Amino acid sequence: MNIVQKTCLFFTIVGAVNWGLIGLFGFDLVASIFGYMTIATRVIYTLVGITALINVMLFFVDLDDLAVLETPRARAK
Repeated sequence: MNIVQKTCLFFTIVGAVNWGLIGLFGFDLVASIFGYMTIATRVIYTLVGITALINVMLFFVDLDDLAVLETPRARAK
């Protein structure tokens, strides 16, 4: 997994946890930290949405075929 994928995964997890809190408790963590619909909040929501779209590509990529993910031990087999 490269740095872009890890960053996208981080933001997607942040968004998922935030939506879980909203669904279970009606508590918006991002809005409570950065304020309701401030520029920072909107940037975070936008980043979560963009990174979720980037993560959609994982449904269409065979991770076993990516050389970046192979370990040296796996290549020797």
